[in-house]
Amino acid sequence: MLDGIFNVYKEKGYTSHDVVARLRGIAGQKKVGHTGTLDPDAEGVLPVCLGKATKVCDVLTDKSKTYQAVLLLGRRTDTQDISGACLEERDTSGLAKETVRRAVESFLGDYMQTPPMYSALKVDGKKLYELAREGKTVERKARKVQIHRIEIRKVDLPRVWIEVECSKGTYIRTLCDDIGELLGVGGCMEELLRTRVGHFRIEDSVRLSELERYREEGTLEEHLIPVDSVFADCPRLDVPERLEPLLYNGNPLRLPEGEDGQLVRVYDSRGRFIALYRYQQKKHIYKNEKMFFSP
Repeated sequence: MLDGIFNVYKEKGYTSHDVVARLRGIAGQKKVGHTGTLDPDAEGVLPVCLGKATKVCDVLTDKSKTYQAVLLLGRRTDTQDISGACLEERDTSGLAKETVRRAVESFLGDYMQTPPMYSALKVDGKKLYELAREGKTVERKARKVQIHRIEIRKVDLPRVWIEVECSKGTYIRTLCDDIGELLGVGGCMEELLRTRVGHFRIEDSVRLSELERYREEGTLEEHLIPVDSVFADCPRLDVPERLEPLLYNGNPLRLPEGEDGQLVRVYDSRGRFIALYRYQQKKHIYKNEKMFFSP
């Protein structure tokens, strides 16, 4: 069984679940999971975890992300993107580029965002988009999201090209809708490209067709990204052979002291990544946080 991560370039027309299904076929195994949905019309980075690496799916979902989007002003849709039914069209001829710039940049920092009806969030066990397709609208609570960086790359009204670095849970199409609302003309997302998830970048991504070719060539495993790379910013600790029984069982470990609460990558004497541990200064021990591999 393959254990690791593929940095997949998701192409238009595929759902995130489609990508997982294709990869199950390519890898010949069932244990495959994606790290956060990307809309079918969107493209870009979608890290996919295989085997024991599926334990980091939730970790990657929590990572910040970077997007490039095209905002179309003057049109509102029910899905907040260009694929949806048009709800309203307004004239944008009176908009000044400077006004647009100020509106876009005003979203920098924390802002309360109401999730769209066409989303995979669940209410009473049912996904919002399922309710939306039934013609139902339910109340959604606004959530605080963080826009770490938002830059205008180009303006050619009614279109605005933006780049956004944001926290988990941020809907770029909702951001586009909110910018249009602030400008008083409405807006929707016309295009979306995700260029980064955590340290996974678009320039290093591979398409499904390439992965199929690697499988045929017998080199698929060579393109797997090791699971410990996700925690590259955590210090590394190597456990001597005499302590390996404790490590393999997830027991607390006494190793060189670190900073209180610090997360570390722990390896066995053969250099294999085994687990994440966290240092507890009060007890002078490292306590198991998450196991990944067993001998």
